[in-house]
Amino acid sequence: MGETVKQENNPPKPIILNAFDMNCAGHINHGLWTHPRDESYRFNELSYWTGLAKTLEQGLFDGLFLADITGCYDVYQHNIDVTLKESVQLPSHDPTTLVSAMASVTEHLGFGITVNLSYETPYQFARRMASLDHLTQGRLGWNIVTGYLDSAERLIGNQGLKAHDLRYEQADEFLQLCYQFWEGSWQNDAVKIDKQARIFTDPAKVKAIHHQGRFYQSDGVFQVMPSIQRTPVLFQAGASAKGLAFATQHAEAIFIEGGEKSAIKRQVETIRQLAKAQGRNPNDIKVLMGITVVTDERHDLAQAKLAEYEGYASSEAKLAHYSSSVGIDLSQYADDEVIAYQQTNSIASVNQRFRQQVTKAQLIAEHRLGGRYPLIVGDGREVAEALLTWVDETGIDGFNVTRTVTPESYEDFIQYVIPELQRRGRFKTEYKQGSLRHKLIGKGERLPSSHPVQSFRC
Repeated sequence: MGETVKQENNPPKPIILNAFDMNCAGHINHGLWTHPRDESYRFNELSYWTGLAKTLEQGLFDGLFLADITGCYDVYQHNIDVTLKESVQLPSHDPTTLVSAMASVTEHLGFGITVNLSYETPYQFARRMASLDHLTQGRLGWNIVTGYLDSAERLIGNQGLKAHDLRYEQADEFLQLCYQFWEGSWQNDAVKIDKQARIFTDPAKVKAIHHQGRFYQSDGVFQVMPSIQRTPVLFQAGASAKGLAFATQHAEAIFIEGGEKSAIKRQVETIRQLAKAQGRNPNDIKVLMGITVVTDERHDLAQAKLAEYEGYASSEAKLAHYSSSVGIDLSQYADDEVIAYQQTNSIASVNQRFRQQVTKAQLIAEHRLGGRYPLIVGDGREVAEALLTWVDETGIDGFNVTRTVTPESYEDFIQYVIPELQRRGRFKTEYKQGSLRHKLIGKGERLPSSHPVQSFRC
């Protein structure tokens, strides 16, 4: 008889959890700012954010992922009346201003900041991010976006949005220049801080960057000394062909929207294959899916809470948001009318939804709380099992958990869901030491040599 080969089972994958929020009152689940227990109207108060950061760290969340937009949602009814009345991400404030304060009251929580590179100059942006990586002790991430709103272009004096693929070509050069600043201007041991020799920095270990590109030019020395991570952890959410190529070349975490599990599994497999084709380790890219959770001690209580929340949700606010996301005024359609697919210059992946003969009423029904992410409702055990089913059946690595009523929704998740995940051995019981990158990827503070940043290192 042949020798039996013992099969070793890999341990189940622990999940990554980010809170998904925005420096505004109305983020994804629209209308819930009107709930009596919701405190998001206090988003302009520092104590609101430091309190949230402490709560998330107590619950061992990996990070706080902060969305942002430049511009406003003005496609629905060709005005911003609904956007203003329902606070559809308007007003919204700069997320980078929050990070230092939240970092000062936490030790481990990571911070993923959305910054639109289309309206930044690479040097000033790279300097700001490197400074924040110092102040957070290596807990900073950047969500790379290129924008999708014509209103943003008009704000800065342009006529309209650049073509979708051209935006990604510009983004690629933007990153190449940032990599040179973060990784190529200062050697690792350039900073001496030698008081006796009166040498703070060794001049021989600092060099100027010389870049003359299609979109950007720069000539000079980066002003910020090397931070713990040098390059912040790179997040991206591209889902179009061009977006996925860009994301799998650069990103360390890719944010996807939900759908059927079979479709999500195919999307994850595509991401891994594209990463491998670009010479990267596919497992170095973490795939995170957006979700909304309503939970309580018992199933019936969670269902009652959902019904309560639905009484405050705004379907019209959701349509105002969705209209700008796809560049189509949905107010022109009757509830039972099929929305015609139109190729637009906005979010290509979201716009694909209209290839499936969907009506406005269906859109509203699919998004009961106003957001377009999967909704999971139940007690802690039910929610934990649902989350693990998503991970185990699709290959995703974790979730961006949207807020509903704040801070209640995160407090509920921490109280009811996280203990169930921990009992199953699928979520950490303490933070490990190190930078955000090391906590997420587990391979040290710096980007690996397989990443394209390697060609820009000094």
